Amino acid sequence: MKIVRPICCGMDVHKNIIVATIGITNKKTRITEYIQETFSTLNPDLLNLKQWLINHKCFDACMESTGKYWIPIFNILEDEINIYLTHPKYVKAIKGKKTDKKDSKWICDLFKHDLIKFSFIPPKEIRALREISRYRYKLVGMRSSERNRYQNCMTVSNIGIGSVFSDPFGKSAQAIMKEVLESDIIEDEKILKCIHGSCKNKDKILDSIKHCNIETDQRFKMNESMTHMEELQVHINNYEIEIMKRARPMFDRFMHITQLPGISTLSAILIISEIGVDMKQFESDKQLACWAGLAPANNESANKKKSVRISKA
Repeated sequence: MKIVRPICCGMDVHKNIIVATIGITNKKTRITEYIQETFSTLNPDLLNLKQWLINHKCFDACMESTGKYWIPIFNILEDEINIYLTHPKYVKAIKGKKTDKKDSKWICDLFKHDLIKFSFIPPKEIRALREISRYRYKLVGMRSSERNRYQNCMTVSNIGIGSVFSDPFGKSAQAIMKEVLESDIIEDEKILKCIHGSCKNKDKILDSIKHCNIETDQRFKMNESMTHMEELQVHINNYEIEIMKRARPMFDRFMHITQLPGISTLSAILIISEIGVDMKQFESDKQLACWAGLAPANNESANKKKSVRISKA
């Protein structure tokens, strides 16, 4: 097989240790000599790893994308070493022959012959934007979960606002709920003042809260849940402001995609935070769709196509 990288390194990454194997291939004899070392994941040892690679004139290294453990290593090595990342499924060793040293050597051998499919690593500014965008997504998910808990409390308390209003968290619905939670006796006049003038079926709105039964535990849960949702909204707004600030220098490179129906400025930024603005990373639009997980895998044998699913890689 063709040796693409005569000097390269394969790394088996764990939480506390890194097993690194440098493969040095003699161009005449095509015999590869292997040098193995084990390093800790503390910063001084990561710097030792970097110097060890440089001393052996090894400027190409490959490692698995194991959780978040690869990121500190990538941060230290990326300035001087061509560091490549791969999904563990592409470098899986044979069962029964698996040790850290063998895994490291196996990655080195695959990397040497260029048999590994590499992961897409965007530039630093895009990675930073991605981190903030993904955390915002987590916060939105937390807010949705809290909203579901709030609506469950309303259901348990015989409050049917969710069936009357299209948005149970709209201005009128929240004003009504605030009045209901603060008052021991529900008065129709006070509730009608909370309803926006454009709202229809006001009698139905009044019926949705009549004879409701809010126990002390549900009242406490709803008050705490609403406070939490308001806090989450503040954090989400702060993240969106930061996202806009970081994406502003790149606006002229991707704002044209907002011409697509359903793509707002924020949606465009979230897309860019995942794929970057440099499309040279992808050979074609089909490869980009495949990378995004929108294309199913191939599963064909004996000229028969079997059932497939979208790849998790």
